[in-house]
Order: sequence, then C-alpha cells, then structure tokens
Amino acid sequence: MGHFDGLQAELEQYLEAEQVEQIHEAYLLGKEAHEGQTRRTGEPYITHPLAVAKIMAEMRMDPQSIMAAILHDVIEDTPVDKKSLEKKFGKVVAELVDGVSKLTQIKFESRAEAQAENFRKMVLAMAKDIRVILVKLADRLHNMRTLGALGPDKRRRIALETLEIYAPIANRLGMHNFRIEFEDLGFAALYPMRYRVLEEAVRKARGNRKEILSVIKKTIRECLDDKHFPDWKISGREKHLYSIYRKMRTKRIPFSEIMDVYAFRVVVDDIDTCYRVLGAVHNLYKPVPERFKDYIAIPKANGYQSLHTTLFGPYGVPIEIQIRTVEMNQMADTGIASHWLYKSGDTSTSKAHIRAQAWLSGLVELQQNTGSSLEFIENVKIDLFPDEVYVFTPKGNILELPNGASAVDFAYAIHTDIGNTCVAVKINRRLTPLSTQLSNGQTIEIITSPGARPNPAWLNFVVTGKARSNIRHFLKKQRRTESIALGTRLLERALSTMSLTVEDIPQQNIDTVLGESDLETFDDLLESIGLGSRVPLIVARRLACVEKAELDAEEAEKRTAMEQLSKQPLLIKGTEGMVINTAHCCHPIPGDVIVGLLDAGRGIIVHTEDCQQIKELRNTDKCIYLSWEDNIKGDFIVKIIVELINARGVLAALAAAVSDANANIENISVEEKDGRYCVVNLTLTVQDRVHLAKTMRRIRNLKEAAKITRIKGD
Repeated sequence: MGHFDGLQAELEQYLEAEQVEQIHEAYLLGKEAHEGQTRRTGEPYITHPLAVAKIMAEMRMDPQSIMAAILHDVIEDTPVDKKSLEKKFGKVVAELVDGVSKLTQIKFESRAEAQAENFRKMVLAMAKDIRVILVKLADRLHNMRTLGALGPDKRRRIALETLEIYAPIANRLGMHNFRIEFEDLGFAALYPMRYRVLEEAVRKARGNRKEILSVIKKTIRECLDDKHFPDWKISGREKHLYSIYRKMRTKRIPFSEIMDVYAFRVVVDDIDTCYRVLGAVHNLYKPVPERFKDYIAIPKANGYQSLHTTLFGPYGVPIEIQIRTVEMNQMADTGIASHWLYKSGDTSTSKAHIRAQAWLSGLVELQQNTGSSLEFIENVKIDLFPDEVYVFTPKGNILELPNGASAVDFAYAIHTDIGNTCVAVKINRRLTPLSTQLSNGQTIEIITSPGARPNPAWLNFVVTGKARSNIRHFLKKQRRTESIALGTRLLERALSTMSLTVEDIPQQNIDTVLGESDLETFDDLLESIGLGSRVPLIVARRLACVEKAELDAEEAEKRTAMEQLSKQPLLIKGTEGMVINTAHCCHPIPGDVIVGLLDAGRGIIVHTEDCQQIKELRNTDKCIYLSWEDNIKGDFIVKIIVELINARGVLAALAAAVSDANANIENISVEEKDGRYCVVNLTLTVQDRVHLAKTMRRIRNLKEAAKITRIKGD
C-alpha cells in the first residue's frame, strides 16, 4: 500500500474493515488521477490528500469525510468529474468534493474577486453539509504546514488569507487546536523576523518562570486535594505566540506584562464540581474584581464553555484559571468535530452543531443580500470577530453580538423586518440613540414603526454583516424603485414633445431599444434614465423610431423640443429620495428658479438657474427644466455670510435672531476681517425663500450687523 499505511493505521482504530476498504478504493482512484503530479516539495501529489485525510481521521470523522478529503482535488486538478465520483462513491461524497473545489472554469477580473467567489461557493456548500468546511480547514492546515516550499510573496498571501478567514472560521466553529496552529503558522510566514524574536523571548521567560510556576501549581493541588474533589487534573496553560503578539499590538503593553500572568486549567468530571472548584480557589487566593466570566451558564457563540477567573497570587502575581469538564475541554479543542453528527449514526444534534448551522444559515442570508462576492467576504470578515457581548431581549432570551454592536445590529439579529422598521430603542427601559454601543447584561427593547425604513447613516455605526448587507440591500432596492419612477416621469415628458405617451410605443420598438442598450427589461431602461445614465429626449426619439432620412432635421427638432420642455418643466418636491439631490454649490431652496442636471449614476442634481457651475451645460441634453411643486414642506440647506461689528455677546445675539425666525443653524464658522469687523459663515436650514428672507431681516435688524449675503457657490 505504501503511502496509505499511516492513514490505514489511524482509521483501523475507530472504523470497521469494510469502511476502511471503501476509503482505500478512494485512495486508489486519487492516486491514479494524480499520477505524474508532484508538489513543490518534490513529493508525489497524492501525499497531500492523504495528509488531509489523516488530519480528518485524527478528529475521528466519518468515512465519507475521509473519502472526500482524499479526493478533494480530483475535480479541480484532474480529468475526473463529479458524475464519475457520484457513480463510484455516492452523491454525498461527490457533493463534498465539489463543495471544496474551486471555481476553475470562470475567469475573474482579479485574484481577490476569484478568492471571494470561491469562498461564496464554499459557504453555499457548507450550508448543505458542514463537513465541507472541515475538509477545507484540514486542507488549509496541511498547506500551511508545508508553506516553506513556496516563494515569499505567495507564502505571505496565503498566510494573510489564513489569518483573516480560516483561523476565525476555526474559532467560530470552536476548533481551538486548528485556530492556534493556523495563527502560529500564519504569523511565522507573514512576519518571520518578529516570530523568531518573540519565540526566543518566550523561551527565556519560561526558563525564569519555572520556580514560581511550580510553587503556585503545588499550592492549588494541595487545596483541591484537601477538598477531596473527584477525578480532577491541573495543567499549566501556555499562551501561543500569535496570541502574545496580538495582545502586545492591540493593548499596547510590553512583553514583560503578558508573561507576568500565570495561567492554569483545571479539568473535572461534572458541572457541579466546576463551581465547587471555583469556590475553593477563590478561598485560596483573592479574586480580581470584574475578571470572572461564566461561559458555562452563557456559552460563547461557538459553543465554548468554561469558568474563567483571575486571582491575586503569591508575590502579587496574577493567576488566570480556567475550570471546565472533560467534555467541555474536548469541545474547546476540536469544536464541532468533537460531537460530529454522523459519527455513530446518531440523529440527535448537539448544541455545537445547531449553533454552527444557525451561523451558516446567517451566512447564506448574508450572501443573498450582497451585490458582489467582495462585499460578501468583507461582511463575513466583520462577523468573524471573536469578541462578543451578551444582551437580553425583553422576554429574557440571550443574544450574542460582536463587540461594538449597536441597537440596530440587535434589531437585525432578531429579524430583518424589525431592523428595517426600527425607529427607537430602550436600553434597560430608558430611551437611547440607535447608535448606542451595547454592553454585557443590558436588556434591549426595539421600537418599530410600519412606515419606517433604513437610514443610510446607520452604515456608519453598524458592525454586523447581517445589518450592513440588509441596509445596503434595502437602499439599493429603494433607489431602483425611485429611479424607475423618475425615469418614467422624464420619459413621459420627453415623449410629450412628439405628442406621444409610453402606451403609444409598440413593444417591437421597446425590444429594439433594449437590445441596442444591452438591457433586459423596460424597467432597466427607465432606471438608467432616472439615474441620469441616459438622456430622456434621445431615448424618446429612439423609441419613436426616428427614420434615418429625418436625421438632417434633428438639430432643429431638438431645439424645438427643448423649447417645449422648458414650457412644461418637471415638478419636484426636493425630497423625492436618492435620485433627486440639491447641489452643494448653490444650495437651491423652494422659490428659487431651478434647473436640473443629469448626472450619471446619481440622477438629477438640482441647481439654481444662475449657478455658474452649470453655465456651459444650460443648452445641452443633460439640462432638465424643473419647477418646485406648490405647498412644499421640509427643511433645505442654505448658506449666508454675515459681517458683524466685534462686540461682546454678538454671536449669541446672532443665534437668537436665527432662532426667533424659526430657522436652525447647522454649521457656523468665524473669521477675523480686521480689528473692528468679523465675518460669520452660517449654514442654515430654512423652508423656502420667504422663510430665508424673514431670517435675513431678523439678522439685519441687529445693530451689529453691517452686511448680509446669500452664497450661491462654494
């Protein structure tokens, strides 16, 4: 058998002979398929799939997973296809192999896009069968162990991807051993010099710590012996290098402070003993306030359970102690693999498996609401942050959220509809802003309104991928709806110059224009008009099928059409949404004579008629004649400059005058003009020109006011 011997010895420890024989058949197929292929190390390629299978066997995974591990590269790198695998080894094995395989048939614009799309494909496969990610993690682990054979650039790229994606996924699935090895191997490949320096420093520090470590350990042993606890074990707990490095970077503390902490783990037989051991060590050494965490009562999101406490030890040194059961210890090391659903044919699902499936379901929902693979993978990275806060719903249910999560993140975590319609939040029964960061133990109550919708400003403070992707998805959908509505109005207006309506246009003409424009539906065409990507007058002429012979008279007709459009301007409120925006250069307000400029991708930008920014575009197809609707309600930004005589309390008097006029100051800045005068730049919100005139009169009545001017250009 040769290469298969080591794997066979591992498999025979827990699988039946018939199952081992099936795995051997998979090995023979893999060996034949990879014949002639070698790794960068010079070894036959089959050694890599066998090593991956051995990692899976050490976790005591089922035969199908082992076969998928051996065959995981055959679809990608050899002529063997999914159908032949399904015929020989069954549908489950074929699906697992396909889920791990990369998207090799599709050409991507960049390596980042390819990696992101491959990850998206893997997530969908994981949702069907979580064993896909276990095979992938084992595959990545062996690749990291043999990373030295690659060039420096590729080595660093793979190491960075491992630290950003695969180590956090292993952590999210509770696979502590995988995470530690990923992090240390990735750290060594990404920062080899820092790794060597830190490794040497740790080696020296451990030598100096031996004496005090043995004293503390002996004292704790004697304490536990005196209490007659059954079946307990104590061991020292070493921090791995990447954990030390990360703590030094994030907390900005020196190496000496990290190594001053002495860590131990006590493993007992049941949960009751965990709490009794906790009481014993708290009697032995005084606990540090606020450094106790009960992950048994409230497990982490990845299923991790343990009691954590920090004590004041002898000589004043801090001692960290973790107390857990044997089962919890196994769960902490291998996570979901320790309670594998398919191990013994048991159909009952473990809590770890349920949590993992819930997380994967969330990822699937996430990818459905993201526009691109790159956006999806960024949202996933956000959700893989390990730090969590635990908060309560009004009914007392516990919800885990990432550190820094806001009330909006909480709302989306409960349900997408609650997130989309939330308007306020009560934290511990007190109204607080939606942007408030949540803390452990708080009770959160979300207040919703049926007519509410997500605010783009929420994207500035939400931290979960689910909240971010749902807000963006809603805004994109809303923008499309608004763009189609505006596009319809613009097209109807342009067609009216030819005495036509949309209903008068034959479907054949619409299909022709869609084909020329490379668009699928009429709504897509209307959206592109609304977004300013297409000129409505030109689209209208194409829909009306202007003959080639008529093109000579086109300029004259266009002028006539423009004159007609100017007589029937488009009515706007100024609050239509994301596709009609007021210009920042002239800040038009109701009552101003206005024109619109089609801006590709943004819709219509509203300017005042005398704005210098659009002077050269006034008589072009991009210019749209606009008019304000009657009875507009809302606040509009306007800028004014006030020259004031320097005097005590003059700014307070200015603010009072603005307030008396029921206007609001959004921004204010003061510049010294000379010793006697100062110039005040004011950004106000007003309702219209009449309201602005009233506000300016109030300011002009101040005895210190020398001059007041409205700004119509930045």
